[in-house]
Amino acid sequence: MAQSEPAQVPFTGDEYLASLRDGREVWIYGERVKDVTAHPAFRNNARMIARLYDALRDPAERDVLTTQTDTGSGGFTHRFFRAPTDATQLRAARDAIAAWQRHCYGWLGRTPDYKASFLATLGANAEFYAPYSNNARTWYRTAQERVLHVNHALVHPPVDRHRPPDEVADVFVHVERETDAGIVVSGAKVVATGSALTHYNFIAHHGLPVRQKRFGVVFLAPMDTPGVKLLCRASYEMVAAQMGSPFDYPLASRMDENDAIIVFDQALIPWENVLVYGDLDKANTFFHQSGFLPRFTLHGVTRLGVKLDFICGLLSRAVEISGTGEFRGVQANLGEAMTWRHLMWALSDAMIQRCGPWGSDFVQPNEEYALTYRVLGPIAYGRIRELVQQSVGSGLIYLNSNVADFHNEEIRPYLDRYLRGSHGHDAVSRSKVMKLLWDAVGSEFAGRHELYERSHAGNAEENRVQVLQKAGRAGITRAMLDLVDTCLDEYDLDGWVAPDLVNPAGLFHTER
Repeated sequence: MAQSEPAQVPFTGDEYLASLRDGREVWIYGERVKDVTAHPAFRNNARMIARLYDALRDPAERDVLTTQTDTGSGGFTHRFFRAPTDATQLRAARDAIAAWQRHCYGWLGRTPDYKASFLATLGANAEFYAPYSNNARTWYRTAQERVLHVNHALVHPPVDRHRPPDEVADVFVHVERETDAGIVVSGAKVVATGSALTHYNFIAHHGLPVRQKRFGVVFLAPMDTPGVKLLCRASYEMVAAQMGSPFDYPLASRMDENDAIIVFDQALIPWENVLVYGDLDKANTFFHQSGFLPRFTLHGVTRLGVKLDFICGLLSRAVEISGTGEFRGVQANLGEAMTWRHLMWALSDAMIQRCGPWGSDFVQPNEEYALTYRVLGPIAYGRIRELVQQSVGSGLIYLNSNVADFHNEEIRPYLDRYLRGSHGHDAVSRSKVMKLLWDAVGSEFAGRHELYERSHAGNAEENRVQVLQKAGRAGITRAMLDLVDTCLDEYDLDGWVAPDLVNPAGLFHTER
């Protein structure tokens, strides 16, 4: 897919699917995938994303999801792709994120608007990328007008991490040589989640600092670039299709964002796709200095808010079916689950309400609350999963094996009798809810989602350190210490120093 396409309106769902049939090199189960839109490992996930593109033209959602471009094209775009100039625009962009997420119930983390977290910085903060600022502006315009689906891979593979990157050049992404056409790149990145279904992959660096020019590179690569290969993990969607049905795996069968290793084998990256090269300071600090961090956290916390809306609603239905909704312990668990849900939405609101200036014309979500989400989001998700398992217990596995059981006349009467639910729910209704809940919190797909939520925000230890460091830079720690010092200054060994307070009679030997 060439970057030189003229500016156009966003893809329709069908156009998006067609754009993926470009000869990209995707490998799974020992075979190269001919068409990701037809392969059972990817086809329904692709169609869920196509739904999002179609929603941009739905009259019922168009006003919430879209706004006019700021590129001069006269077209429209998803609101999060346009850099916001005030809190009102930022809130509208957040609401557009939430509206798209409700189409996938919060279970797709790498929707096209996720990378708009970064793509909007290319317009609002283009000078950061000098001498490639014009490249940044071009990508901002193209991505916004087409609502491109872009993913990223930032982290070095978990290979020889005890050694500096320059000693692991056979594995880590690096520039092998420069040509008139661009840079030739080799190496691997982790994890290219969902990249089998994206248009481009954004490659940068986050983690241990790089110290050589050949590693200090940030660029975008079309997924059909010769030499770019995706080595995919096992597919939950494909397993669901072979071993079950949508009734048995209603989430895994259509929302498995396949995580892949992305490999560059002598891949040519044209100069117009390069954003940073050779500037080690920019390569090492883009994550914090470009404006990406607070925007990706706003997307993440909003998506998680929608996901917890879904899980809390599903848990409420499950305890009703189990007949345990009046149990005090179950009510306490459900109340705590909702508390975590409320917290995510409160952080999302706070990031907007207390947004700050960004350059001369734009605003960014509040970074203190962004960093807070990065610490609390993983805790919340692990706890939610635990609360569901505690509340529903054996109900999660008191289930028949497969939808085929309900079509077997010999055992159907037993299922109807012994698998029925409370409050008028029959066996099919109960099984449908519990299988959905199992897919959300108990299946292999569910286990991967907990890992995703724990890893999405980054290194857990570093996230906490960043909260402390940001508080220091922003003067928050100093204000805290000042508050403590004010209290300490009000008394000494001889009693109260504050003139409006009264010492106890006969305090030691001093009378103030």
